[in-house]
Amino acid sequence: MASGRGPLGAILAAMHRPVYAARMKELTRLLVPHLRANDRMLDVGCGGGMFGRALMDASTCPRGVVVTGLERFKRGGEPIEVIPYDGVTIPFADRSFDVVLLADVLHHEEDPDRLLRECTRVTSRLLIVKDVQLWGPLAWSRISFIDWAANEPYGVKCLYRYNTPTQWAAMPARFGFRLQTEINSIDLYPAGYNLLFGKRLQYMGVWEVGATVS
Repeated sequence: MASGRGPLGAILAAMHRPVYAARMKELTRLLVPHLRANDRMLDVGCGGGMFGRALMDASTCPRGVVVTGLERFKRGGEPIEVIPYDGVTIPFADRSFDVVLLADVLHHEEDPDRLLRECTRVTSRLLIVKDVQLWGPLAWSRISFIDWAANEPYGVKCLYRYNTPTQWAAMPARFGFRLQTEINSIDLYPAGYNLLFGKRLQYMGVWEVGATVS
């Protein structure tokens, strides 16, 4: 989808640019240690594909990492290959990728369990989930505001449904993963923004394929 939904959308998009740049830098720092040379990564809900390109271009990224994007609608001009899909079935065979990334996608998904099952099917090693969590005073209101501000310029629907830390902690076992790493506080944005919208409102889990669920 194209950006620029009137004057408000243009203002929000301009305000979001430095926030998005800081987010890409921090996510790259957090993700790189979990990647291996020649990894195939699928970025589910990649938007315009800017993060995938930034990750591959990072000096710290292992050699040969290739990021493919998956999105319901192509925006045009993406700097990585972006595959459109129907929002139900990921159009790849089982274990087609070494790593699957869901970066701030699950809280927009009408049926998050279905999406997680599809991501589980197409990864052979890791599922990395970056999202938000309800923690601290006025958590729902703070997350809802930044969610709306980040997505309104692109016409992305916000459901305003967010998990608690307890819900995130239970998820890997539910889908047959072993929890490799869990981060419950991230300085994702520029300093002033972090006080209201970063830190304990941010979650990242690195889930490893192959756990046995009792």
